[in-house]
Amino acid sequence: MLVQSNVSLRHLNTFGLDADARFFINVHSVDELAAILHDPEWKNTPKFILGGGSNILLTRDIEALVIHPAIVGITVVEENEETVVLAVGAGEVWHDFVMHCVDKGYGGVENLSLIPGTVGAAPMQNIGAYGVEVKSVIECVEAVDIESGEKRIFSNEECQFGYRESVFKKSLKDKYVITGATFRLNKKPVLNAAYGDVQKTLREMGAEIPTIRDVSEAIMQIRRSKLPDPAEIGNAGSFFKNPEIPVAQFAHLRELFPEIPGYPVDAETTKVPAGWLIERAGWKGYREDDIGVHARQALVLVNYGGGSGAKIKALSEKIRESVNKKFGITLNVEVNIH
Repeated sequence: MLVQSNVSLRHLNTFGLDADARFFINVHSVDELAAILHDPEWKNTPKFILGGGSNILLTRDIEALVIHPAIVGITVVEENEETVVLAVGAGEVWHDFVMHCVDKGYGGVENLSLIPGTVGAAPMQNIGAYGVEVKSVIECVEAVDIESGEKRIFSNEECQFGYRESVFKKSLKDKYVITGATFRLNKKPVLNAAYGDVQKTLREMGAEIPTIRDVSEAIMQIRRSKLPDPAEIGNAGSFFKNPEIPVAQFAHLRELFPEIPGYPVDAETTKVPAGWLIERAGWKGYREDDIGVHARQALVLVNYGGGSGAKIKALSEKIRESVNKKFGITLNVEVNIH
């Protein structure tokens, strides 16, 4: 295994930011990962896990051993007439995995088409889009303890999934390397196309009786129309979470702002689109030198080229302060800031 020194991470973060890793290694198997974690030469060196870099804002160089899980493979573990169980390596590109499932007719992840990143990041973030979260199809997650090098299997329940959350972002943050995940998918899928944009796009496509491929294609069309391609404009997708506020607070806001959208979470909580709040606070399309807020989606902060992570972080703090002042809502960041 080759440990490199002073490696640029520009190609491993979708913001396209210049940051260097003091040390860097690709690991292609669980055994390779365990070996580097057990190696006395690196035992006391801080470790930093970096997958596809699609949900991270690098504000400085990383003075650590950056481990990039490059464990790939999609294996059928179990199959019957109704379902199929797939074990997938953490290094697989998420969208490639989704397309594999669509090609095979396996339902459950089609609504998560075109989400950037790797399979290993999916459970950590509990990625979600258009009415589906990845927790609904995960059976278990395989991970390795950074301190001991020991392998552990986390059940769905043990992952403690929440809204863009998991145990790997909370109590076990920086303690485990996710090496793979196991998914249970449907061979006789029930489609989730309740979102208005999805229904509208399916109608425009002429998909009267849509398939999982139709749903996948519709969602890709929507995402491409609303979100910038990181290969063209550096970004990490949604920078902020959609806030969930008490029903009473939402009712008060609706008196002040009758057009404010809200979606019931439960009897006591309403979810408000962060993009709407940011746009109404005047930030949509804002540009400051080489960074800014995307012109079509206020939820996305962008690096037009040559921007810095520190400047993007400072902009995000200005946006949070502005939204809080106007609406009394504190936005929480979805992106991991380092």
